[in-house]
Amino acid sequence: MVTTPSQAVGHARYGYRLRVSSTAEKALLAEWDRCRWVWNQCVATSKQVHARNRADPGDSRTCGPAQLDRMLTGWRAGHEWLAAGASVPQQQTIRDFAKSRAKALKDIKERLPVKRRAGMPRFKKKGLADPSLNYTLRGFRVKDGRLHLAGGIVLTVVWSRALPAEPSSVRVYRDRLGHWYASFVVPAQAEPLPAAGRMIGIDWGVRETATTTSDAHDLPHAEYGRKAQARLSRYDKMMARRKPATGQPSSNGYRTAKRLRAKQYKKIARQRQDTGRKWAKKVARDHDALAVEDFKPKFLARSRMARKAADAAIGATKRALVEMARKHGRTLRLVNPAHTTMDCARCGVRTKHALPLSERTYTCTACGAVSPRDKNSAHVMLVRAGLTPAGADRVRPGSPPDRQAV
Repeated sequence: MVTTPSQAVGHARYGYRLRVSSTAEKALLAEWDRCRWVWNQCVATSKQVHARNRADPGDSRTCGPAQLDRMLTGWRAGHEWLAAGASVPQQQTIRDFAKSRAKALKDIKERLPVKRRAGMPRFKKKGLADPSLNYTLRGFRVKDGRLHLAGGIVLTVVWSRALPAEPSSVRVYRDRLGHWYASFVVPAQAEPLPAAGRMIGIDWGVRETATTTSDAHDLPHAEYGRKAQARLSRYDKMMARRKPATGQPSSNGYRTAKRLRAKQYKKIARQRQDTGRKWAKKVARDHDALAVEDFKPKFLARSRMARKAADAAIGATKRALVEMARKHGRTLRLVNPAHTTMDCARCGVRTKHALPLSERTYTCTACGAVSPRDKNSAHVMLVRAGLTPAGADRVRPGSPPDRQAV
């Protein structure tokens, strides 16, 4: 199932659906129960170390992966049911915990606001956390088209496409619909495209997901979430009417409504991903260099445009564009978005006041240029990235430096 590898450029994930028998699912859930217990032990140990360090500032105890690995050896020696499982996913659980904790501590150290920082790892409750098992090379192999995991677990993979190279790790997980998947990590293969001789500037927005310097490559807002809102509201009402009392098991009607709701959300996510990847492929195929606004859509979550901005999936579309540019050998430069709506793409003059969102036409008071606001911003991206020879010398002095992503 592996094609002939070519030049590698980083790593990529390839996901496949799994056909899991009742025996294999029982074994996977048993492995997940062990890994969940290891995660909860790591959380408890981390809390204890933190409490001791606060009580005694001179105590320099740490809770890193090396210490937790040694603890795992003791846990497996003291619990036969834990030692009955494979050690690889349990060790990877500690790695995942360490990454999560390190990210939270970094955000706290940088004094990020609570709404923006990653929370400290929390306990995973049985029945609420979705199963997820990570295996390195020591814990899995692909043989005769089937996935063999440590512990004698054999899974049937639906090979929708061939793996481009030998995988270095795999994550087996189950989604909210009860479907099992395998996500393989493989070296990303470069697929250079012939030169197109064109450049493009891209500005992100809410009314139009992406406005570019080429009218043929604008990405309109598909509004998949808005179109499905009536159906989602119906499922929400069904769940509200059938919500079980505290301590009571849920009814078949409640579980059915919950499953239909999850299925609809999954369809919306796939629609957004498919549209974003197809558009990114088209842009990378038709242009040699891309000047992309380095837009951070997180702040829109606290605005009145939060719902529509989330439906646009700007972050996912931007990631797809970066991946496509890297895969096909295109030059991509991320441009700082500061004041891009206030600068004139023709002469470089900046307006003396911020333009309100209701003002959709940009009029330059110096050269008299008139253009749609987003189109002007897209051309400013090209100028700031230095991809327009005629306008590269008109970049405002002291403007934030742009960075090259590919």
